[in-house]
Amino acid sequence: MNQRLASIFLTLTIFNFLSSHCFAQTNKEERPNILFFIADDMLPQHFNCLPQGKGKNLTPNLDRIAREGTIMLQQHVVSPVCTPSRYNVLTGKFGSRAQNPWFKQITEKNGQSIVEFNTHILSSDTTLPAILQAAGYTTGMAGKNHVAEVHHLKKFKNFDASAKDPANKALLKANHDHTCQAMREIGFDFADSVYHNNPSFLGLHEVAVQNMDWITSAGVRFLNQADKDPFFLYFATTVPHGPTVARRSWRADPRLTALWYLEQAPNVQPSRASIPKRIKAAGLAVNDSTANILWLDDALGALLQALEANGQIDNTIIFFFNDHGQLAKGTVYQGGVHNPSIVWRKGGFPVGATSNALVSNVDFAPTILDFAKIDYSKNQFDGESFHSYLQGKEPPRDRSLYFELGYARGLRIGNWKYMAIRYPEPIENMSLEERATVLEEWNEKRRKRHLNIVTDDPSRPFSHLTAIPGGGDAEKYSTGSYPGYFDRDQLYYLGNDPKEQINLADNPKYAKQLAAMKIQLRKHLDVLPGGFGDLK
Repeated sequence: MNQRLASIFLTLTIFNFLSSHCFAQTNKEERPNILFFIADDMLPQHFNCLPQGKGKNLTPNLDRIAREGTIMLQQHVVSPVCTPSRYNVLTGKFGSRAQNPWFKQITEKNGQSIVEFNTHILSSDTTLPAILQAAGYTTGMAGKNHVAEVHHLKKFKNFDASAKDPANKALLKANHDHTCQAMREIGFDFADSVYHNNPSFLGLHEVAVQNMDWITSAGVRFLNQADKDPFFLYFATTVPHGPTVARRSWRADPRLTALWYLEQAPNVQPSRASIPKRIKAAGLAVNDSTANILWLDDALGALLQALEANGQIDNTIIFFFNDHGQLAKGTVYQGGVHNPSIVWRKGGFPVGATSNALVSNVDFAPTILDFAKIDYSKNQFDGESFHSYLQGKEPPRDRSLYFELGYARGLRIGNWKYMAIRYPEPIENMSLEERATVLEEWNEKRRKRHLNIVTDDPSRPFSHLTAIPGGGDAEKYSTGSYPGYFDRDQLYYLGNDPKEQINLADNPKYAKQLAAMKIQLRKHLDVLPGGFGDLK
């Protein structure tokens, strides 16, 4: 009898072990792989799936995921320049919450947070990849950083020095290694083919070239190495951000990278020589725009091909996101903050081909965690998950979207948009002599990088983004496109003024609407660090 009981007990023990083991494996398999493809400075006309670009590009892979997935037509960006947008994506938080010393120093000096290219992620910050990593995901990144705080970066003495100089070669490698280490410290198991900034800011003119193939080679290598654990790949291109001229992009030396010259050019995408041939065969004009966009699309195609070859495609969700709108980059006008994205999985989503839900790039982190079946506290993020909207749930019509950049804050509720421009006292009261010094320092940096001088007039007004007379690189083209650009308070009704040309803030008819929008903006500002003029 005792032997029989022992046998039954042993059988049950083995059954329970196998059951729990199989259940754990099933749960792991149910969690999807995530590919987050973040492009840089794309325009609406680069997307065939949007009216502005229909039929203008040869992008079979981007067309595929747009056709089979869901286009988020009302995707927005909190802070439309490179660094804070990436901060939003990787933390799910507003850039004004950044804790890096440079950002905090600026906030303390000015009495308000000034969100620009200064919002860096620290190793102590809670990030999306770190959360996924802790939950059993293998995490990887390839491409552009421009957000994680990189320690020990060294500067080159001469922008025009040769990259083949042994000292410069060693410096390039050291800077690449430090950047990869910074990415590992914020939650990535794998980091390679990394640019710590845009190619033009690596420190040497010789290496200020694009190399999409090199970035793709690292992305494909990560996918090929992924084992049974689900994975998260953050794939960050440096194109079509400048330089876009052929000799510094798709026709540059394919061996030249942020790391130095490779012994052999990567061979993971269709050949660069085939780019103009394929564009011509499609009946399109060959120019820097069509060539660079096809080059980018080839990268997406190589990743899709690797997913197919590895049997990973059926359980992978792809987010395709451009870092911000390019038509009004450096501002919180719709041309900067409105930026459609694409979410794809095999078989599509119940919501269908498009969604008009108002969503923000701080929403990606909680959305991805919902797909990954990872619990989190809602107050952990400034964003809200749009997972349920993809499943067909009706989104709320009264959601408010918050925007912040430089000296501007904004809010969108439905079709109403409010913007406030407030310069802190040290900026507002800057003397002409001080302005001249700032401008000359800026222009000298441009001369060293062989860039044109925009203005030498220190009396020119500041932009929304920077305290540089006439504006910096990102925003200098926007100042003349908006009649109300320099107005402190701006109110627009996007329903009949989508390009924000008619400022209603001084119209008595809309005084109540203006007051209501200010109240709602204050609610956002009240829970964020730093002041903001009379609004906080």
